[in-house]
Amino acid sequence: MPPIPGSGLAKGLAVTLRTMTRKTVTAQYPDTQPELPPRSRGVIGLFEENCTVCMLCARECPDWCIYIDSHKETSPPAAPGGRERSRNVLDRFAIDFSLCMYCGICIEVCPFDALFWSPEFEYAETDIHELTHERDKLREWMWTVPEPPALDPGAEEPKEIAAARKAADKLAAQHAQEQHAQEQHAQEQHAQEQHAQEQHAQEQHAREQRAQEDEEGGTP
Repeated sequence: MPPIPGSGLAKGLAVTLRTMTRKTVTAQYPDTQPELPPRSRGVIGLFEENCTVCMLCARECPDWCIYIDSHKETSPPAAPGGRERSRNVLDRFAIDFSLCMYCGICIEVCPFDALFWSPEFEYAETDIHELTHERDKLREWMWTVPEPPALDPGAEEPKEIAAARKAADKLAAQHAQEQHAQEQHAQEQHAQEQHAQEQHAQEQHAREQRAQEDEEGGTP
């Protein structure tokens, strides 16, 4: 059946009329903060302790807005005769948010979980140079990073948590075994001391008894 002429216009006007009859709602920002989704992309926070200066985030950034400087330090060998170890030390980590397009590639490719999304979005500046956040500023954004959402009840436990739990259980079992061995050693030592005291008391009693018999035998 061919469409009725003007049916599209009628449907469009119906949508317009329904919208006109609804009550308008205006968000009173900035007096009322918006309710953002948990995974909103506001600003990027840096957890500096996890950064190994692998440069993956800077290489994969399509806007080249991540600046990293580092130097190498050599640490002495852990054991005599071992080799010296060198590691990268972070000198500068900065993100230019005037260039960033908030794609999140840097966060996805980071193998050590050093970058996180924060829902904070109120960091506008009058000077464009102030939008380049150095590592101290990026570290401050970490305090605004929300906790990760809870896993589904039927989801598998993450490998990291399972490995940490296994290590903790092994350490707890080892500690319990050591504590049991210490308690058993203390009980054995206490039993030996008690046995020695009883034996000493018996010998003392026997000496006193012999001395008394000698006195009774020597009495006229």
